[in-house]
Amino acid sequence: MSVVAALAVLGGGLAATGSLAYGAPGHAGHRDAVREGAKDLVREDGFPAALVADQGRDGRVRDYTAGTGDLETGASVPVDGQVRAGSNTKALTAAVVLQLVGEGKVKLDEPIETYLPGLVRGDGIDGGRITVRDLLQHTSGLPDYVQALGLDPFEVRDTYYNPRDLIDLALSQKAAFEPGAKWQYSNTNYVLAGLLVEKVTGRPFGEEITDRIVRPLGLKHTYWPGVGERGIRGAHPKGYAAATPGAPLEDITRLDPSQAWAAGQLVTTPRDLNRFFTALLGGEVLEAAELKEMQTTVPVTEGAPAPGTGYGLGLFRTPLSCGVELWGHGGSIHGYETYGGATRDGRAATVATTALSSSVATDPAGMTAAHQHVFDLVDTAVCTGR
Repeated sequence: MSVVAALAVLGGGLAATGSLAYGAPGHAGHRDAVREGAKDLVREDGFPAALVADQGRDGRVRDYTAGTGDLETGASVPVDGQVRAGSNTKALTAAVVLQLVGEGKVKLDEPIETYLPGLVRGDGIDGGRITVRDLLQHTSGLPDYVQALGLDPFEVRDTYYNPRDLIDLALSQKAAFEPGAKWQYSNTNYVLAGLLVEKVTGRPFGEEITDRIVRPLGLKHTYWPGVGERGIRGAHPKGYAAATPGAPLEDITRLDPSQAWAAGQLVTTPRDLNRFFTALLGGEVLEAAELKEMQTTVPVTEGAPAPGTGYGLGLFRTPLSCGVELWGHGGSIHGYETYGGATRDGRAATVATTALSSSVATDPAGMTAAHQHVFDLVDTAVCTGR
């Protein structure tokens, strides 16, 4: 499976085709630009629905929806409905690890072997040479277990994966490169980060992310699904997938998210994601030293949404068309695709769709374009906003 195909399952990267300022041309005013951009994701790209939460410098949030929340019944899209966060989860996972760094319980440049002895071993893989920083930064060289899950989402939708199962899938493959040699996105890194948290704290990862991030920030519509929990608890648009490119969309809302675990299991809303990234940049989540580490980036060499994109520790830094930088992430898990983040001056935007780009497109070029349009609407929302 190619890197782009892997990202389309659980990842946060988008493929670069150049900023289109989606929804902006020909529409006067910020609200019209964002509203029309959301509609374009439905009528031009074929996503069943789109949800947008757009936050201005003054903290006020505007919500937008387009499309249909249930293709069978024609139900409307709930405003700020719950969606599967996919790899946006990685930003919260990294924040939990960095809190442990601040508490002196974890060292970023210590090998993962120190914390998970004997686990990270394979063909060209040595946990004694891979640091915690390498994991959070995607410079470990560890192969992505997603490649071993297969491409048909309906074959694995009800399968429960223990985190160690995912690691075994990854370690059955050869190392992609020497640790630290380059950047390459791998969900395996964040499953190991979750296991690290459990080993150091002695508590389930879901409890740590809830007690350290979700509850303190008041993310009322964000939660960690329980073992075997396949539904979505609150008001939500249904998520859709295609068994093969070009096949009809089918409802895949009910899904065992254990295939993503600490790399992408969270359920949230666009508003809650904006709140998290704004709070993160505002110093509510990490102390200054750890936030600085999180925002120290390496170049993203493939799958970047815009030229000059960098990746820190669970955080993309992406230049926008108006000259500001967006700090955030993205996420794709069967049924839902999201991208968003916040700026240093308090603006934030998150766009969510109810299918993957790979499900609505019939060829790689279409998938790349649809991916890009999700990001471009975030650019429009931030750059034409208050």
